Amino acid sequence: MSSIIKVHGYHIDLFQHVNNARYLEFMESARWEWLYKHSVVEWIQKNNVGFAVVNMNINYRSSAVLGDELEVDCRLTELRNRSGVFSQEIIRKRDNQLITDAKTTFVWIDRKTQKALSIEGELREIMGALMKTGQ
Repeated sequence: MSSIIKVHGYHIDLFQHVNNARYLEFMESARWEWLYKHSVVEWIQKNNVGFAVVNMNINYRSSAVLGDELEVDCRLTELRNRSGVFSQEIIRKRDNQLITDAKTTFVWIDRKTQKALSIEGELREIMGALMKTGQ
């Protein structure tokens, strides 16, 4: 799944390109869109669980500047016992240039206790099906 972000002035730093921290925000926004699109947010709310990012590895490949349109791709690529991995890329639309790519590891947590949960049952079925379809 991908979303489009247009680079605005408040995304730009002193060096006239998108600040590195903004890419993390772009990717988080895309992950939330992914969760909403696949009705995972509804499941989270109904079951009083959530997910927390525990690791993020990001590679900065090129720069984006004011006015660029960026496509932020988000796919679930790994599903483990208590964690999963989203693979993400940001591509500049005008020339298909890869700007960044990242792997984001998350764990499912009980929102009340803040403890990690096993990914099982209905949640594993939902997430597993999405991963198999490349979404």
